[in-house]
Amino acid sequence: MLVHVLRFRFRDETTEEQRAEVLATMRRTAAVESVRFATIGQNLGDPSEGFTHAYCVGIEDLDALERYMHDPVHLAGDPLIAPHFAKLAIGPDLSDDMDPDLGTKIMAMHQRKSDMYPEWAELMATIPEVRIA
Repeated sequence: MLVHVLRFRFRDETTEEQRAEVLATMRRTAAVESVRFATIGQNLGDPSEGFTHAYCVGIEDLDALERYMHDPVHLAGDPLIAPHFAKLAIGPDLSDDMDPDLGTKIMAMHQRKSDMYPEWAELMATIPEVRIA
């Protein structure tokens, strides 16, 4: 099982209505067939880190992660979500798969996605503060 975690803060100019739509879009993404479980809501971590919300999905394995990353619902949702992020932390993710190369394999999958969808990579670059753990 791979557990993928995002923590984020909305931009100040994002309205309550837009926040609700972003969270609804994230819930649609978390409901695709490759996701086994999900939760989307408030971040309960240290407030001084500046994150207000979190997204967590459980994905069975690398094959399911590949499907998740390229699922049309996921690809369609990102342009509706990313422009509203002021701050984003991707990970730390976790897994019960003890393959010592798992993190490298996952990062290679993300690189392939960026190469396949340069507009996605450009969209991610519009987020003012991104940290990959």
